[in-house]
Amino acid sequence: MRLLRVAAGVVNQTPLDWEGNRDRLLSCIESARAHGAALLCLPELCIPGYGCEDAFHSPDVLRQSWRVLQELLPATHGMVVSLGLPVRHRGGLFNCAAVVCDGVILGLVAKRHLAGDGLHYEPRWFKAWPRDVQGTADVEGHELPIGDLHFDVGGLRIGFEICEDAWVATRPGAELSRLGIDVILNPSASHFAFGKDRVRRRFVLEGSRAFGVTYVYSNLLGNEAGRAIYDGGAMVASGGTLIASGPRFSFAEADVLTATVDLDATRMQRARTASFEPDLATDPGLVEVDFAWPRGPEDPQVSVHEPRPDLSKEEAFARAVALALHDYQRKARSRGFVVSLSGGADSAAVAILAWLSAKLCADELGLDELNRRLGTTAESVAALIPGLLCCAYQPTENSGDITLNAATGVAEGLGATFHVLDVDALWKGYRTLIEGALGRELSWATDDLALQNIQARVRAPSVWMLANVRNALLLATSNRSEAAVGYATMDGDTCGGVSPIAGIDKAFLLSWLRWMQREGLPGIGPLPWLHAITVQAPTAELRPPEDGQTDEGDLMPYPLLDAIERAAIRDKGSPVEVWRTVRVAFPQYTGKQLGAWVERFFRLWTRNQWKRERYAPSFHVDDENLDPKTWCRFPILSGGYARELGELARLVAADG
Repeated sequence: MRLLRVAAGVVNQTPLDWEGNRDRLLSCIESARAHGAALLCLPELCIPGYGCEDAFHSPDVLRQSWRVLQELLPATHGMVVSLGLPVRHRGGLFNCAAVVCDGVILGLVAKRHLAGDGLHYEPRWFKAWPRDVQGTADVEGHELPIGDLHFDVGGLRIGFEICEDAWVATRPGAELSRLGIDVILNPSASHFAFGKDRVRRRFVLEGSRAFGVTYVYSNLLGNEAGRAIYDGGAMVASGGTLIASGPRFSFAEADVLTATVDLDATRMQRARTASFEPDLATDPGLVEVDFAWPRGPEDPQVSVHEPRPDLSKEEAFARAVALALHDYQRKARSRGFVVSLSGGADSAAVAILAWLSAKLCADELGLDELNRRLGTTAESVAALIPGLLCCAYQPTENSGDITLNAATGVAEGLGATFHVLDVDALWKGYRTLIEGALGRELSWATDDLALQNIQARVRAPSVWMLANVRNALLLATSNRSEAAVGYATMDGDTCGGVSPIAGIDKAFLLSWLRWMQREGLPGIGPLPWLHAITVQAPTAELRPPEDGQTDEGDLMPYPLLDAIERAAIRDKGSPVEVWRTVRVAFPQYTGKQLGAWVERFFRLWTRNQWKRERYAPSFHVDDENLDPKTWCRFPILSGGYARELGELARLVAADG
């Protein structure tokens, strides 16, 4: 039995925060050492931050990354540590893991497979390193091995799969296994999305089993750069068994997961596998160094860990966005949040998430730490909330008591500061102003859209002013379903510095609010006062009350809208293909009615791309995002599916 204590670090980094990033990495190194670990894996590009974007092309970013690496070297005495940074070599820029042993850089492992789809844009900055190629890099006057490397450190063989390397069909781990690797380190920057943790767990477990190795997975944590949320979730697996797994959605700035593994067990498991065929050829990618590993733990037991339970989609959403808002607020140096409460579902959800950003942090780290981060001195979370969260209800003559009471109930339930700001005179003033300019009266019969939009827009200046006075972030309240069809007023409900729910569909938001009302987060419980929100039919409340305006009346049923969006945008279906898909999924509607709704979706989708381009930054929670800056690109000007919609009209007419 040969026991080794290994560690995986998770860190909440900020791009280009050189001192802060360094100190958090130092904290991980010291924590790993304190827990007896001699081998530590830290996340991908953890020195400069993964989300540096085009700043990666700055020569100074490369220099500062190297300098921080030098500052970290003394802390690695008696340990082996991997640290991520960008490295320029022969004119190309490479995403590398620097392997440091006892204060000395052994080499630079370059990432072989770059993440270039969806949220990721790595090929814009980095080059993929080819298989079985090694070189020597000159980094600030230091000659170092670089490329497709692995290491023999005091008889322990260490290899790498850097994030995307583990997600592809041709995983480097298979080659590393044939070379007799004992431990595979996976430094990752893997963003949160619903269901993604299960995929990670599968490739960690299967990698450890199929390759006959100990597999150490580390990840980033929190809202690193503004949009992507990282959920942490470090793991250690050995021979197909999960040895340890760390928490997800922690509010800690740095954390380390440690575990004891038996190297002899995985070596023998691989040796007795009949299908295993070792590579006995020369090994040019091997870097060898003498190193005296510390004695293993005196307790010979290797723990077997029960996998952390899967979170429900509702709980994962709440924890992810609350963490993202907390980090966004403190990294933007804001003093809190302002939300324009309409008395409807979207603004209520945003206000609750802002409240949770403080509540969950205090529950995990304590009130003192929350006060330190926010620069407050509150004696309880309840005492802190009025200064953190300010809500305003802004009625016109078209607003009613139902929404006023609902908005009041949300603000009181959360303990937020609450204002009623009557904007009726403002929108009527604009109406009078334009009627004078045009020389005619405006009416709902001829000017419906203009009269609706001005009501939404006159609400923006007052909440912006509240945000400015309070040095707070104004949170926009539009959701993804509205973004798809442009059912939002630019410079109205889209106003804000960040848009927390723009990545999630309305049907889910409604079900999430019902879940929060009846069940709620573990440790917090239900929020029964949400009943006033959940019993309402969603409405913009911009037309006269006698019109009975509802969102679904203006658009279509939300479950259908979301199904059309997925079929059209995620699956890239044509109008005819989408119509055929929803005919099967929604048999309660006629083919003619479905045809009208599909046509409406496509016309509104193409007409409103300019709105999606102007949305405030949103959080990525679902790999069906519509954000054109990070996920779903579409031309602002297009043919509008004219021919395709003509084909749909003919098919629907023939269908009868």
